[in-house]
Amino acid sequence: MSEPATPRRPRRHDPGRRDRLIDAALTVIAERGVAGTTHREIARAADVPLGSMTYHFTSLDEVLAEAFTRHADSVAHVFDERLSAALDRDAAVEAVITLVSDDLLGSRHDLVLTVELYVAAARNPALRTVTQAWMARSRRALERHFDATTARELDALIEGLVLHSALSTDPMTPGQIRHAIHRFLR
Repeated sequence: MSEPATPRRPRRHDPGRRDRLIDAALTVIAERGVAGTTHREIARAADVPLGSMTYHFTSLDEVLAEAFTRHADSVAHVFDERLSAALDRDAAVEAVITLVSDDLLGSRHDLVLTVELYVAAARNPALRTVTQAWMARSRRALERHFDATTARELDALIEGLVLHSALSTDPMTPGQIRHAIHRFLR
């Protein structure tokens, strides 16, 4: 006589697992850097079995691309909102100043993710599609108020101001950032 079969555990319904894994990847990247980001660390941060990583993603590069795209989209959304709310050029200049001083430099977590994305994209050309899409979206937002050439140059100035402030032991003050943007846009 055979033993009765062990009843199977019901399958766990977890439709948000893939999104949680992407969010967990962002957390791990911010804490450990891209070099310290592994399938195991992401699964641990998301509190899911390691096999979930290979079920939802074909590679760690895919996870990184999804995570960095999510980060870039969230920052670009703030950019879009700020510039959409500006009713004229003067308001757009103030929006750019606020964007740099408050939004882009206001969150250490987001700042670390941005720097990690830049470094990862410098090493991995596949991630440049993420940075290119982000730059294009930023420029479109700026082009609501500035010509295409100015928008591209202003986007580069914004990135430079953020990196200089983030990586300096003597970061620019909000007043210095304001001065730099006004000076550029005269």
